[in-house]
Amino acid sequence: MEKFAVDTNGFYGEFGGAYIPEILYDNVETLKNSYLNIINDPSFQKEYNDLLRDYAGRPSPLYLANRLSQKYGCKIYLKREDLNHTGSHKINNALGQILIARRMGKTRILAETGAGQHGVATATVCALMNMECIVYMGATDVARQKLNVQKMEMLGATVVPVTSGNMTLKDATNEAIRDWCSHPSDTYYVIGSTIGPHPYPDMVARLQSVISEEIRKQLLEKEGRETPDYLIACVGGGSNAAGTIYHFIDEPQTKIVLAEAAGKGIDSGESAATIHLGRLGIIHGCKTLLMQSEDGQIEEPYSISAGLDYPGIGPMHAHLAQIGRSEVLAVTDDEAMEAAFELTILEGIIPAIESAHALGALNKKQFNADDVVVLCLSGRGDKDMETYINYRNR
Repeated sequence: MEKFAVDTNGFYGEFGGAYIPEILYDNVETLKNSYLNIINDPSFQKEYNDLLRDYAGRPSPLYLANRLSQKYGCKIYLKREDLNHTGSHKINNALGQILIARRMGKTRILAETGAGQHGVATATVCALMNMECIVYMGATDVARQKLNVQKMEMLGATVVPVTSGNMTLKDATNEAIRDWCSHPSDTYYVIGSTIGPHPYPDMVARLQSVISEEIRKQLLEKEGRETPDYLIACVGGGSNAAGTIYHFIDEPQTKIVLAEAAGKGIDSGESAATIHLGRLGIIHGCKTLLMQSEDGQIEEPYSISAGLDYPGIGPMHAHLAQIGRSEVLAVTDDEAMEAAFELTILEGIIPAIESAHALGALNKKQFNADDVVVLCLSGRGDKDMETYINYRNR
């Protein structure tokens, strides 16, 4: 991935970097100077890979969705991240980062969460490794993701509802960073996506790259080739998308299609389509595309999906979209929900609403009969049942 790799200052083209309060400088600098050595250490690799296999249940299956393929006139494989322990791709990153935190001598783990999947994954690994865990979650998300809150509490985490802003992911992240500033010495902040100050975007992408590593091996087995014609994933902060495309970025024959949340429509004023609507700005420690007003105030994003309503985007994804390596489609609430019900009826799989945005992109593309499409099903829909039922009963 050299051509598109992050530089030593944490930039992908003009996006990235580390813009942080002085009190966190030592923490972030220490992490920057040690994360690659830790990740590349054979003893880390062994412990991490053993846990991915025996605890998280990897490799996740690559499933040929026959009826969905028939509907769209091509071969569609689903990368089943929904079958991982805790129900999404988030466990890949939580295991890796908490192993890193432990090697750095940290005892207290912080996380932010939107849909609750990253929070559950972090709380799960903290229970496994006997670490204190505090999860910040917007009060709006606490209400719409009650089941995940109960899981986190059962796992021993302290869930802190955040009542500032529109009480969603952005606000939870603000509070988590405030907490980190107050406890810099013993605390490690597990960021759940490819966002935040360098080295987080690169570190999260590397930990999630197990997804694309497996896709290559599994496709070779099933299709006699390692590279698909299309990769499709949803993108909010961008971790499942980064993991899905990581080992294909330098393969120009593989087209990358990412779906962001258009909410009630790109021009509705109620949207989270950052790549379509964003302008250069700084959020949560990095320079990236950001939904903001004329005078630079962050605009509140909206999506039916609690995991995609973030006003920024991972710097890696801002860069790939800017240089034309990825095509980013805006998928509305209605398009995502329709795609979710379609997958459920055709394949007997209830997806997370985040993943349903990726499925919603299928309708917007024309495929050839011999195209091989791999779509990342980033999570399962258990957490979203209430939203699905309410939507259906409108």
